[in-house]
Amino acid sequence: MRSGGQLLADQLELHEVELAFCVPGESYLALLDGLYTHRERLRVITCRHEAAAANAADAYGKLTGRPGICMVTRGPGATHASTGVHTAMQDSTPLILLVGQVPRAHRGREAFQEIDYEQMFGRLAKWVFEVDRVERIPELVARAFETAVSGRPGPVVLALPEDVLVEMTDAADAAPVPRAASGPAPGALGRMRELLSSAERPLAIVGGGGWTPQGAADVGEFLNASGIPAAASFRCQDVVDNQLPMYCGDLGLGVNPALARRVREADVVLAIGTRLSETETGGYTYLTPPVPSQALVHVHQDATELGRVYRPELGIVSGLPEFAAAARTLEPLDAGRYTTWCSGARADYEGTLSFDPAPGSGVDLAAVLTHLRGRLPDAIVTNGAGNYTVWVHRFWQFSSYRSQLAPHSGAMGYGVPAAVAGKLVHPERPVVAFAGDGCFLMCGQELATMVANDLDVLVIVVNNGMLGTIRMHQERHYPGRVMATDLVNPDFAAFAQSFGAYGERVEKTGAFEGALERALAARGPSLLELVCDPEALTPRQSLSEVRAQGERRAVG
Repeated sequence: MRSGGQLLADQLELHEVELAFCVPGESYLALLDGLYTHRERLRVITCRHEAAAANAADAYGKLTGRPGICMVTRGPGATHASTGVHTAMQDSTPLILLVGQVPRAHRGREAFQEIDYEQMFGRLAKWVFEVDRVERIPELVARAFETAVSGRPGPVVLALPEDVLVEMTDAADAAPVPRAASGPAPGALGRMRELLSSAERPLAIVGGGGWTPQGAADVGEFLNASGIPAAASFRCQDVVDNQLPMYCGDLGLGVNPALARRVREADVVLAIGTRLSETETGGYTYLTPPVPSQALVHVHQDATELGRVYRPELGIVSGLPEFAAAARTLEPLDAGRYTTWCSGARADYEGTLSFDPAPGSGVDLAAVLTHLRGRLPDAIVTNGAGNYTVWVHRFWQFSSYRSQLAPHSGAMGYGVPAAVAGKLVHPERPVVAFAGDGCFLMCGQELATMVANDLDVLVIVVNNGMLGTIRMHQERHYPGRVMATDLVNPDFAAFAQSFGAYGERVEKTGAFEGALERALAARGPSLLELVCDPEALTPRQSLSEVRAQGERRAVG
């Protein structure tokens, strides 16, 4: 006989869970007690906020391809964690949220911290279910793991009534369900090759969730052998090695105008893994729905994504590693017709790696990124949201999968907890977390988690005293009416030191190299605060230029 909590803990161990991120709560104490039995093999990481725990679990899912596990208490714990669930859904990341619930006899009375989770998470997750009987726990956990990784990966929410977790049962364990993987349908690769063979301006867009290191290597080999220029979808820059001659940049925020133009001018677009969301299509303008002017070959692991926004010339339902392995065996295309097209796309990308000095007197982020990528080329790089990320995505070059952890959902506060997961999964690799001054304070308390677990993570806080992205939009659309975007910040270096981490403030570009070496030599986590001039709004436009643009629009 086992309690529901012990039975659930045993299922997690049976499914080879090695890490679980949590903020403990009284509603699932029986589960925590069950996990005590497995403490040597299943490490429970206590975060300081449920959003951070969910973000760390999402990052774990991205890194491993296995569901990240997040455990939170009912009510406020669930609402805090919902940010990470939304990110996992938009990012196609396997994640399982285990959330406490009031006893079954109290349901429907708005009991203390009661929430109807099926309504709350119904459109945020792939599947939401409240465990109704203790003996069903093995069945439901097996289904949760299978659902999280099948088709388009995503989050699953299991609600755990408190009385179910303490009830006793003799229910047997349920064996893990293998991931159901499909390959390209017979004839699909031949038809794809026909379309690409006739192209004069082909372009691949690669991204989405569900890749493996081998799958990423295979798709890069396939595209490189046929000389097909490849762009990365938003924050999926590590799928294709950026050093390969056919890589031509990322379709993210602050996109290279030359790359955006090439998407519009392409005659065949091969979209592999990406949903072709708003970001990588420039607000659905590079390709126009429902039938784009380009011949679209869309490869996705979920059939419901094909034709949902864009009607493809050819839709291929396939797991991404399976598609890449099959495509790699194809005879390479004759790239003679589009050699100039491909080399021009690569030249456009390489041009973005150069930069002019930043305006103002603060630290030049472009110079910092250029130095960092040379000093830590194999680092795992994490970030949240904000204008500072445009520098990261433009100047960092990713050469291996998985090296980039960033939210497609645009969630602030993601980078620091993602770095916690990155270092726990890969202690042998350097991990660098980038955050703006606004982004950092969303989850900056997770420095405590880094210190508690002795994680050598480098956190770089870009401090320009404002919420830069929103300020940019205000200046552009409401010139002279700026409000709510100025920030009053703490001494971030002293803040880090108060947790027991190394902290240093860098005010000039020339001082960064020495500060970096001191941070890397420090034991445990370290934080470098970079004081940046607000005038350096983006790598392409200064604050004054954006303001002038807004003023001209207002007059016009």
